[in-house]
Amino acid sequence: MKNIATKNPWVAPVIVRHSSSGMNKFGGVRDAQFRDEIAGVSIAELVEKYGSPLFVLSEEHLRQSVRRINRAFTTRYAKVRQAWSYKTNYINAVSAILHQEGCDAEVVSEFEYDKARRLGVPASRIFFNGPYKSRGALTKAVSEGARIHVDHLDELALLEEVAAELNILNFPITIRLNFDTGFAENWGRFGFNLENGQAMEAARRIAASPNLKLTGLHNHIGTFITDPRAYTAQVGIMINFMNNVEAATDCTITTLDIGGGFASRNAMQGVYLPPEQITPTAEQYAEAICGALAIGLKDREQNGKPLPELVLETGRAVVDEAEWLISSVVANKRLPTGQRAMVLDAGVNILFTAFWYNHEVRPARPVEGIPEDTVLYGPLCMNIDVVRQSVSLPPLKTGDLLSFWPVGAYNNTQWMQFIQLRPAVVMVRQNGQVDVVRRAETLDDVEEPENLPIDLQPDFS
Repeated sequence: MKNIATKNPWVAPVIVRHSSSGMNKFGGVRDAQFRDEIAGVSIAELVEKYGSPLFVLSEEHLRQSVRRINRAFTTRYAKVRQAWSYKTNYINAVSAILHQEGCDAEVVSEFEYDKARRLGVPASRIFFNGPYKSRGALTKAVSEGARIHVDHLDELALLEEVAAELNILNFPITIRLNFDTGFAENWGRFGFNLENGQAMEAARRIAASPNLKLTGLHNHIGTFITDPRAYTAQVGIMINFMNNVEAATDCTITTLDIGGGFASRNAMQGVYLPPEQITPTAEQYAEAICGALAIGLKDREQNGKPLPELVLETGRAVVDEAEWLISSVVANKRLPTGQRAMVLDAGVNILFTAFWYNHEVRPARPVEGIPEDTVLYGPLCMNIDVVRQSVSLPPLKTGDLLSFWPVGAYNNTQWMQFIQLRPAVVMVRQNGQVDVVRRAETLDDVEEPENLPIDLQPDFS
């Protein structure tokens, strides 16, 4: 019988631009083109034991990041509190570690409030923000002594009713402000506007209420703020309003909550410079904020007023760089444009921040071959499922592993069971042990809340 040689399928030729191997466009050489471990634990071993895709947290990284922020501020100002932003990542193990490190809780819903209370956080150490708090949620929070931040006049009226029903006098509250710093877009949908008089109107109403008293001011200027001067302007405006409102209503402000918004070393889409060049350090943020406090409050104690407590609602800057996502290559493709594409087992359903950031992507092993511009798709049957629109990668095989970083902020809270179930989250502990802090979901987890009426049961007999 005659042997017939099999032919390889024809592939259209592609012209690939050669580039200097390890150099980026700014002339810098990256330390490595692959990552084979996280916190000293092999990525391949993690996937073999816990599956792919897989989120991996580093306890050491998490503790060190929150300590650095705390050290940067407490060495520059006498009264500082960090309040962990639950919406950023409310996995219990993450929140518990940050509470061990001394953080309070900052929540924006009854769900998050209950989550913090179940973790053992005293109500007095919970800052309750957000534009919607039901009567039941306010009743619970007031009766337990939480620190409530009022967002609008309707909420203020409801809070007055709740305090009166509970026979509580002079319940201390904070009002959220919005104003123009000249550096960041004014988030005018939240809080009371300062420029048009809403904030002063709210303060006067509180002063007239026997059930409430104004003790705090809160403002959040935005997210991923990379210019510390924005915080300098914010603090100056808040101190000026504090002086005016104290003079107008005879209240005493004991808390200045400047929100969050500190950036991480993530690469925001549309920003030309790399993260290491535009992301301020914790010390740079602290210098700008505490310097403005020192200037604005220099005569406060001499005038018989206490120095207000500085509250930081830290989120992304604490957790983002402490977590990685591991994903596997499931297919290689060549697009009609000639661009190479890879299909991964992780999509935008679990990496929601891929819509805004170009996460660092690295193979989990050294790979030979010429790097090529590649688009990375997830496994979802949706055209929007793109986890990187363009990244230079060497040729990879089915089963090869890729790590995405930083992914600790907002992915474990905004993910969803869309087409695919949500994967496990593990944490590498400081002693090298690996703990599952959230197991992978099953079909039973998704269907447990459902109810199928008997008459709707399909019959394929």
